[in-house]
Amino acid sequence: MAKVGETCSFCGRGRREVGLLINGMSGAICDECVARASEIVQENEEAKPKSPFGLSQQELPKPEDIKKFLDQYVIGQDDAKRYLSVSVYNHYKRLLQKVTSDDVEIEKSNIIMVGATGTGKTLLARTIAKLLHVPFTIVDATVLTEAGYVGEDIESILTRLLQAADYDVQAAQRGIVFIDEIDKIARKGDNPSITRDVSGEGVQQGLLKLLEGSIVNVPPQGGRKHPEQKLIPVDTKNILFVCGGAFDGIEKKIAQRLNTRVVGYAASKATDLVDRNNLLKYITPTDLKSFGLIPEIIGRLPILTYLNPLDRSALRNILTEPKNSIVKQYVKLFAMDNIELSFEEDVFEFIVDKALEFKLGARGLRSIVEAIMMDAMFSMPSQQEKKLQVTLKYAQEKFEKSDVNRLQVA
Repeated sequence: MAKVGETCSFCGRGRREVGLLINGMSGAICDECVARASEIVQENEEAKPKSPFGLSQQELPKPEDIKKFLDQYVIGQDDAKRYLSVSVYNHYKRLLQKVTSDDVEIEKSNIIMVGATGTGKTLLARTIAKLLHVPFTIVDATVLTEAGYVGEDIESILTRLLQAADYDVQAAQRGIVFIDEIDKIARKGDNPSITRDVSGEGVQQGLLKLLEGSIVNVPPQGGRKHPEQKLIPVDTKNILFVCGGAFDGIEKKIAQRLNTRVVGYAASKATDLVDRNNLLKYITPTDLKSFGLIPEIIGRLPILTYLNPLDRSALRNILTEPKNSIVKQYVKLFAMDNIELSFEEDVFEFIVDKALEFKLGARGLRSIVEAIMMDAMFSMPSQQEKKLQVTLKYAQEKFEKSDVNRLQVA
């Protein structure tokens, strides 16, 4: 019987019959078996439907999983979460699609979210970025101007995406871009202007080629400060664009459209069914056109969804429920100074009441809590006291003396 290490444990051939015999703890393997094993592993990996970002079809986060993840950080807005989850999931599947005999090619479904300030549009984008396995960036449309004017060029959007992908062009070409404040580039009037609208319609025209899909030459460091740099061609065909905007005043456009029939019993009956406290749920592409988006760009954003205004219950939950809730943030801030912070339940109701008066959505909550806690955050790190309970009386006193109280809407 041959000694251990003198023959290959896989094929049984001796040391003289093979070119190289690699010894292990309790056996050996020859170079030919190593080569064959390597081929088997490679064939097995190639058989798996791997995506360019390292996930297989089975490993993709399903829409329900994406929504559950968003639920941990964002309160409410179920409709917007569903649309966003499906769009991101379909984007993953689109990256996995292979050319088949039926010649069916899945097109990307860019999405536009409409909602009042403070309802969670940007928070949804930032939260979903934590889950993604593709490059993700958030850009602001307010700084964009037509080429040649003061501001940023349209291509700066892709510059940000390249930076998020560590300048890996292949990775950037399968990424996701969230364009915030898309309503700020609406043209000033419903009719095309004979003068140049360099930060409105001009920007929309420039965005067309990005949204639909084309090869764009991108300056990696920004075009105007470094004009001598080499441009990087980026194909936007597989880049998913998610747009968000407050569209302040679009409710008037919706109301006008819903009340077009003002004569007859049927008209009044239909009007009674309209939820006048949340007209955004009835938004259509026609309303976006009336607001100032050009038809070409609306056609390239086929999925339209809305965010509900935050009611009292939602604001109350935002204070304490999410993983990164406002109250939990302040508790952690004080804990870093070894101070135990707690709140009475009445304080939360007081904060919500003031937030509803300010009409600033979830952002108003942060301003109010900051005003209440400012004195404590200033003095307590230098004191010996290691416990603070915020009572309703304490909250009212601190809020009344703060400058934030002047924000109250008449």
